[in-house]
Amino acid sequence: MKLVTQTPVDVSEPVSEQTVWMIAIRDTRDRDAFARLFDHFAPRLKGFIVRSGTSSSMAEEIVQDVMLTVWRKADMFDPHRAQVSAWIYQIARNRQIDVIRKERRPLPEELGEDPGSEPDASQILAVDQETQRIRQALTKLKPDQRDIIQKAYMGELTHQEISAQTGLPLGTIKSRIRLGLERLRHELKELR
Repeated sequence: MKLVTQTPVDVSEPVSEQTVWMIAIRDTRDRDAFARLFDHFAPRLKGFIVRSGTSSSMAEEIVQDVMLTVWRKADMFDPHRAQVSAWIYQIARNRQIDVIRKERRPLPEELGEDPGSEPDASQILAVDQETQRIRQALTKLKPDQRDIIQKAYMGELTHQEISAQTGLPLGTIKSRIRLGLERLRHELKELR
């Protein structure tokens, strides 16, 4: 995890109340400041997320996750780089994108079929062969790409969750997935 050097805030510059709370969270893990920050941003974030087309219940889950991320990643906040509101809304936007991507992942054909129907032997064989090809192609990836792809697609973790789990920046996670998937496509074409 990258350590951010804490820069003192110049008190001669006007600072918002929310920035003061965020700095207290960052520097002293102040729970009261976090409660005030939560009370201020949670309803605003929920409205922002709902207006973009997400259901109310999903928006609440996203807000909870965003605010937990704010608490966990408080040491990364730098008031000289961004206002606290911009920083928090960016976290919310990224989390919402992760959730939407996860929801829109296509189901494998065998999961979309009628649950009462039994697959025949040819379907079982085809799925088994496809699984073997994918496993074989995965072995040809670089270990860091393979690990991230397995977490994202087999572990069904979002990019944000992978970043939190590995300590890698979100951009690195996305790059490894993109490069790994390109390599997988290439390997799968050669295996057919």
